[in-house]
This record gives sequence, C-alpha cells and structure tokens, in this order.
Amino acid sequence: MDNNGGDGDTAALFRVAYETLHGMAAGYLRGERIDHTLQPTALVHEAFLKLERPGDGRGWEGQTHFRAVAARAMRQILVDHARHRNSQKRGGAWQRVALSSGDLGEEEAIDFLALDEALERLADLSARKAEVVELRFFGGMTNEETAETLGISKATVKRDWAMAQAWLHREASQGID
Repeated sequence: MDNNGGDGDTAALFRVAYETLHGMAAGYLRGERIDHTLQPTALVHEAFLKLERPGDGRGWEGQTHFRAVAARAMRQILVDHARHRNSQKRGGAWQRVALSSGDLGEEEAIDFLALDEALERLADLSARKAEVVELRFFGGMTNEETAETLGISKATVKRDWAMAQAWLHREASQGID
C-alpha cells in the first residue's frame, strides 16, 4: 500500500476494514445492557472519524497497520463512553473479562474502564505485552499479524499473550477479593 496517505488508498483500506471492524464492535457490545446507547455501527463510524482527519498527512502501511490504529481508536472510544456513563465509584460495576481468544462470549459484559486501567498498569510493567493485548483483543489480530505489526516473532507474541492473560486474570481476581 502507498504510505503517502493517498485518498484512493485510504478509501480502499476503509472499505476493506469496515466489515472486520464492525464485527469486532458487535462482539464488544454484544454483552452490554439493552439500553446501551453505543451501537456497533456508531462505534465503527466514530473510529473512522478519529482515523480520517483531513490534512493530517498520515498514511497507512497496510491492513495490519490500519487495524492496529483502529484498535486503539475503538478502545479509546469505548473507554470514553464508559467513563461518561459510569458515575459509580471505581470498581463498583466490575465485570470479569475473558481474554482467552480475543472472541467474547455471548453473555459477557465488559467493563472497559477496568480493562483500560489494567492495561495501563500492564503497560507500566511491559509496554509490548499491553500492545499485544490491544492488538489481539481490540484489533482482532492473529499472532502472525500481531508479530508483523510489532516487528517481533510469532513465538514472542504467544508468550506475551499468555503472560498478559495470566497477569490480567490475577489483577481481575484481586479486584473482586
């Protein structure tokens, strides 16, 4: 792909990525309460608005680069939305999050604030592990795509993913004890 951020390349990238991002957004929001105001289409559109700022000169190095940046944008939107609606005390509406495969169960609700806080703490310990979680969970990337994006081996991604899952699980368990 052209790295110059040409309008044709960006538009084609958006078209290709739309379905993937919409599916990911639907997965994030599937377990939310019925009256939840943010819908998958709105989440994807807000992410696109964050990503497509006219005149910013930013180009995409390919599909995986775009998905990595889109994952971060969607995470920020979900966290901002949760902060806006959640006026409870910190930890008051905590929900367990399964990070085993990047796919969420049908019934699971995600506390994006708790997840974001845990990822921030993880990033303080290991920025790369936090990036692996962001790319795998929010970006829906495979081990191969994550490795390519971060410039590390697939084996390193697998180790980081496993360690990050264990760390996040421990953090979540401590949060409810």
